[in-house]
Amino acid sequence: MVKLAVTSTFKTIPPLPDNIWQRPLYFIAFGFGSGTLPIAPGTFGTLMAIPFYLLFQSLPLPLYLLFVLLFTALSCWICERVSREIQVHDHPGMCIDEFAGFFVTMINAPHGWLWILLGFLLFRLFDIWKPWPIRDIDKKMHNGIGIVLDDIVAGLYALIIIQIIARIFS
Repeated sequence: MVKLAVTSTFKTIPPLPDNIWQRPLYFIAFGFGSGTLPIAPGTFGTLMAIPFYLLFQSLPLPLYLLFVLLFTALSCWICERVSREIQVHDHPGMCIDEFAGFFVTMINAPHGWLWILLGFLLFRLFDIWKPWPIRDIDKKMHNGIGIVLDDIVAGLYALIIIQIIARIFS
């Protein structure tokens, strides 16, 4: 199969690995397939995280925190391994890190679709905008931890805003 790189006005997007649909780690790394979409794979990856969040949102806070910690650690390992194997650091379609960032965003968030929408919008804002130190992490850390950590920090920023808004309206 011929692999083609997609060029946009911003940057060249590396081709997708051929075996995303055959190798479970690749499938997970590429957001259960959501990262294979040709536009906005990070946004679609975050959307794909919502049903998973809904499965875990009712956990008691300590168990949800444990889930987020374990998911983040596993995501770092998966991103490191898949990046090394496909020889592309932080492939745009590899969006399991968006799952981790969104799960952080939603720590102790009030229940309801408006809060999920707010979490989604805030997380995407910080993940795309990349205010300090997110941009530095994204540019300087070239391993699995760096791939995931910038999304975790974006999630922390969104988490703080959600918690402030929740306190104001409660």
